[in-house]
Amino acid sequence: MRLDSLGDVLVTGPALRALASCGDDVTLLCGPRGRAAADLLPGIGEILQWCAPWIDPEPAPVDPDDIAALRDLITRGRFDRALIFTSFHQSPLPTALVLRLAGVPWVGAISEDYPGSLLDLRLTDVPDDIPEHERALRLVRAAGCDLPAGDDGLPAIRPVPTSGVLEEIGGPYVVLHPGTSVPARAWPPERFRSAADRLVERGHRVVVTGAEHERELTAYVADGIALDLGGRLDLGQLAGVLAAADCVVVGNTGPAHLAAAVRTPVVSVFAPTVPAARWAPQGAPVVLLGDQDAPCRDSRATICPIPGHPCLASVTPGDVADAVEQLCGRPVKEFA
Repeated sequence: MRLDSLGDVLVTGPALRALASCGDDVTLLCGPRGRAAADLLPGIGEILQWCAPWIDPEPAPVDPDDIAALRDLITRGRFDRALIFTSFHQSPLPTALVLRLAGVPWVGAISEDYPGSLLDLRLTDVPDDIPEHERALRLVRAAGCDLPAGDDGLPAIRPVPTSGVLEEIGGPYVVLHPGTSVPARAWPPERFRSAADRLVERGHRVVVTGAEHERELTAYVADGIALDLGGRLDLGQLAGVLAAADCVVVGNTGPAHLAAAVRTPVVSVFAPTVPAARWAPQGAPVVLLGDQDAPCRDSRATICPIPGHPCLASVTPGDVADAVEQLCGRPVKEFA
């Protein structure tokens, strides 16, 4: 069970591969915000979806009928055991209670809180500042499973088919992904727009990506000089575009982890509201930009609490352009 967002599900992928390597049939129960990522992960036999009011960042009221429906869904699955994957600030215990009510005989999780009879495996000795995918792997290893030989243990996705949009792009390019799920982690749109200008001036072709609800943002950033793909790609298509890119510029949001999962270098404009040691992209070369010692550090703020957003306002378009060239150099050929 991994009940939060896209990036959270992606970084749980290595743990799910380890479970599958034990010969288990793996069913993943995920939230609606993480479902598209779940569809891309290897090792999963079945995907179930449910929105947990104790995990979702915009929760609906707790509905007893909805909880009962989840209990019945799990009961019908006749599962032998369950592992609950959480981040350090989330409690697995409400989820564990539903599993117990559904008759699951064995439940494991990382939990600092006393679980009573809710957990059979309670892991407590997990270091604070390890990458999130390694945190999930610690739980699976404690449950007796591990990665198969040759698996590097890093986030990865299944191969995705190439999209016709790559023909439209037409050659080497850098992706700018200006959207984030949390405003406090967003580099200002005007900075992204200036970065696009700076990269084009230096000879790079630029592609701007974003979700359907971010069309206005991507159009603003593209500004007629970059190819605007806002709202045109599902997550699998986005993965294909990121995989073929020279480099991706993105904040601390799901597509950063998707880019790393397809092994594309990442310029991460990273707000320190959550620790980079846990949440920086893993699996590809990364340049981390932003003041990691800013006053908002480790606050988990969703709206920046500091006037002027100093942690990211300190990052200039020139910094981004320099980081892109540090990671991937100049394009193979020039574009008009």
